[in-house]
Amino acid sequence: MTHWPLPLPMHRALAAAKAAAGLGEVPIGAVIVKHGQVIAEAHNAPRTDHDPTAHAEILAIRRAAQALGDERLTECELWVTLEPCAMCAGAIVHARIARLYYAASDPKGGAVEHGARVFEQPQCLHRPEVYAGIGEAQAAELLRAFFRERR
Repeated sequence: MTHWPLPLPMHRALAAAKAAAGLGEVPIGAVIVKHGQVIAEAHNAPRTDHDPTAHAEILAIRRAAQALGDERLTECELWVTLEPCAMCAGAIVHARIARLYYAASDPKGGAVEHGARVFEQPQCLHRPEVYAGIGEAQAAELLRAFFRERR
C-alpha cells in the first residue's frame, strides 16, 4: 500500500485533533487556508467552552472571518479531520467556503456524504468542492483510540 505524504493543512488539522484529545475533547481539528496560507485553525472545544456549537469547523470559520475582516470566506479551503455535521456544513455554506477537504467519513453524524447531505439539498445556497479521505487512516485511528480509552 502506497502512503502519500499528507498536505500540510491536514497535518496541522491532525495536530489540532491530537491537542483536543489531550483536553478530553473528541479529537477533531480544522484548518482554513487562503491562497496557500493558513489563516485559522481550531480543535473541538464543546466541553472546554461549555458550548455545544464549539466544533472545530465553527471555531476555525469564526477565527478566519475575524482574521480576514469578512464573513465570506469565498477563496478559502477548509481542512478537517472528520466529515462535517449538519451544523458545520451549514456554516460552510453560509461562509461560502470554496473547497472542503476532510479525512474520515462519519456515517453516524456526518452531513456531507451521509445523513442530511446538506450540499445536495435544493435549498443549499452554495456548494463547495468536496474532497474526502485525505488522512483518513490517521484521523480514524485518533477517533478509535479516543473512544477506546473511554469504554
